[in-house]
Amino acid sequence: MDLIKTSVLSAISTIIRILTGFVSVKITAVYLGPTGIALLGQMQNFLNMISNIASAGVNNGIIKYTAEFKDDEKTKQKIWSSAVRLSVVLIVPMAIGIIFFSEYLSIKLLKTTEYKSIFIIFAISIIFFVMNGFLTSILNGQGEIKKLTYVDISGSLIGLAVTIFLVISLKIYGALLAIIISQSIVFIVTLLFVIKSNWFKINLFLNKIDKEYTIKLLKFSLMALTSAIMVPISQMFIRDYIARHLGWEKAGYWQSVWRISETYLLLVTNTLSVYYLPKLSSLQEKVEIKKEILHGYKIIMPIVIISAISIYIFRFLIIKILFSNKFLPIADLFLFQVIGDTIKISSWLLTYLMLAKGMTKIYIATEIVFYISFVILSILMINIYGIIGVTIGYAINYLIYLLLMLILFKNYLSYT
Repeated sequence: MDLIKTSVLSAISTIIRILTGFVSVKITAVYLGPTGIALLGQMQNFLNMISNIASAGVNNGIIKYTAEFKDDEKTKQKIWSSAVRLSVVLIVPMAIGIIFFSEYLSIKLLKTTEYKSIFIIFAISIIFFVMNGFLTSILNGQGEIKKLTYVDISGSLIGLAVTIFLVISLKIYGALLAIIISQSIVFIVTLLFVIKSNWFKINLFLNKIDKEYTIKLLKFSLMALTSAIMVPISQMFIRDYIARHLGWEKAGYWQSVWRISETYLLLVTNTLSVYYLPKLSSLQEKVEIKKEILHGYKIIMPIVIISAISIYIFRFLIIKILFSNKFLPIADLFLFQVIGDTIKISSWLLTYLMLAKGMTKIYIATEIVFYISFVILSILMINIYGIIGVTIGYAINYLIYLLLMLILFKNYLSYT
């Protein structure tokens, strides 16, 4: 399946995800306000971090090796069984730890003990988060993009329905609970699609752990876990810094703009994960790799640029439609946010080469350095410019990151 076909299928599911995401944002904005949205951001970051750690961070590795050995059942058995065993080792102690520290986590992240039970429910549900990630990664690697699209659409609709019901019924508690429940339900939907696949056999997941592929998966694990830890921690740290120095309402403003960025860039980020990782993994010749990446720039970057400009031009209308008049101050944050978004996607087209080719040390080093610099630049800019400073720091950080990616890409093509 080529980039254009993948983009079309991704667009279908992404449009639905965007629409359901916007409705979800509207509901949470009306019922919870800026402060509630900020707390939801904290919780979402925590859930993403823990579920990625619990999966041993091997999902990208599953995509890569499943794509490489698509028709080799014995090898896939080694890969998938090893992935399951790795996660089982992590899920149990992590679940116990979250339950034990649920009160502390509630106070630390959400500033009250009121949401202690949310963390306990999440601990019980971690296995559904992890297994859903495994199964969607396998669908991706197997090239079953249509099924993956159906799963994404189902997940979007289920998530919206659960969110609307629980937010209206239970306010912030319901919004936090909705994130967990919807993911658990989506796992059942994903499982139903996977079971119907011709390649599915339960024994492919139940073999003993394979040393060779465990080591290979762990290379991706180190990369994935670096991102899984650095991304949410950096966002939680910045959000907490804004809350402590400017107030939770301002933290909610930044979270709102960040949510818009995540939503309108879904088409691009979905295409990168669904198409680019398996495609770049399968290419060996430097000329082919360069051609594929340049092809990606020609197709993807115009979409990103047009989207970013449109978001900025219609920012006041977007705020009124998605949020409420309480959120009008976030209009000032859009300029540097969309500039940063555009630069970020430009750099990510090159970052996926590191993931596809298992460039573990370089990837980990750059992730750690640049998420730390994101925090530092954000704090410096916040201290100078106030809340708008976090978006300035974001844009500057990704500009530096893009320049480094261009250098690494040039060196990779020259010396490998």
